[in-house]
Amino acid sequence: MTRTALFYILLGLILAISQVVVFNHICLFGVAVPFVFIYLLIALPLTLGQGKVLTIAFIYGLVIDIFSDTMGLYALGSTVMSALRHPVVRLFFPREDELTDPRPSVDSLGLAVFLRYSVTLTLIFSIVVVLADSFVFFNPLRILLLIAGSTLITTALIVALDFITVNRREKRL
Repeated sequence: MTRTALFYILLGLILAISQVVVFNHICLFGVAVPFVFIYLLIALPLTLGQGKVLTIAFIYGLVIDIFSDTMGLYALGSTVMSALRHPVVRLFFPREDELTDPRPSVDSLGLAVFLRYSVTLTLIFSIVVVLADSFVFFNPLRILLLIAGSTLITTALIVALDFITVNRREKRL
């Protein structure tokens, strides 16, 4: 197994455990639930095939569902988000051949593009999960607050995780 594969497996385990043990029990202001485990799906290499990405996303979401008792919500959200990952990348970064690294990060995409990329994918995930969870549009303002709050807190945590996990290239004068 390569070093990169071991990195993603270890990252996935750490994020899954932290999501189930810590972040599932956090609901800031009653409207913001952090979904930090999706950072693994956002950070998967762009060179990975779509079939592999969808399989990883579904299995990873299903594992989180099993330990969170959420009945397939995270598997659904992860799969939909991963299915739309390449179109979102092409939307914000049309020339993939200019990427310095196949892994989407602040280093390879730049801060502005990575923020747009991660906000869009997090928003897609939040919309799918919140709408599937509520299943009724009884209180649309609460649904919009849940989607916006979860997207903002998750994006902030994803950017922080990216700064922690990505090896920064040393810039010399």
